[in-house]
Amino acid sequence: MKKNSLIFLLILWGNCACQSSSKNVERPDSPIHTVATVDSVPPPPQIPALEQQMIKQGLVNVQTVDSTIAVELKYSTTDNFVKKDVYGDLENAYLQPDIAKKLAKASASLRKAHPGYRLLIYDAARPNSVQYILWDALDVPLRQKPQYVADPKIGSIHNFGCAVDLTVANEKGAPLDMGTPYDFFGPLAYPRMESQMLAQGKLSRKQLANRQILRQAMTQAGFRQNTTEWWHYDGMSRNSARAKYGMIK
Repeated sequence: MKKNSLIFLLILWGNCACQSSSKNVERPDSPIHTVATVDSVPPPPQIPALEQQMIKQGLVNVQTVDSTIAVELKYSTTDNFVKKDVYGDLENAYLQPDIAKKLAKASASLRKAHPGYRLLIYDAARPNSVQYILWDALDVPLRQKPQYVADPKIGSIHNFGCAVDLTVANEKGAPLDMGTPYDFFGPLAYPRMESQMLAQGKLSRKQLANRQILRQAMTQAGFRQNTTEWWHYDGMSRNSARAKYGMIK
């Protein structure tokens, strides 16, 4: 009888000990161990310095005004006359707000006349610091430089955010054949020489018709065609741009 009692007491003590120690064991579902799982969120992309500079000066990203306009900044690539990237991380096209709205008007006119076509920007607002790089890189006699690149001491209309270089892209996103590539230096790119180049067989009627598609949309919206670059359009004169806006340094 004593032996049975002893066994019973040992069993009872063991159960109590197990229950006591189980209270000290931290369960996986204990609130102490409940950790909120948060998906890793990548940090917001750093805005390039040139872009920050233009935003501070009140310029706007063209694609926030008209998302149908395509952008391929040639000076953010090596596909330009200096054969190097002078914009770094800048990939968005910026213009003064009223010029951007004018460009959106040209875009709407183009898409109405030629469904499936859209504007493709090669360059827009350009800091004056980059203008010096382009000026110094142009390998022609000094007296001829202003014919292709504005003297940075005076400033290009690009330097005020009031000029844009662009072409027309078709339904597949490919640029139309304009007779020369962007940044081509010579009479083939001159709008003022088109009739002569056509007569000499150096430009085709189709190429001139493609230029006319761009020209009609842009001039109807109030832009002025440059006489030596089929791709360059001014939203206002340099004097007006200088008076209304500060130069983008």
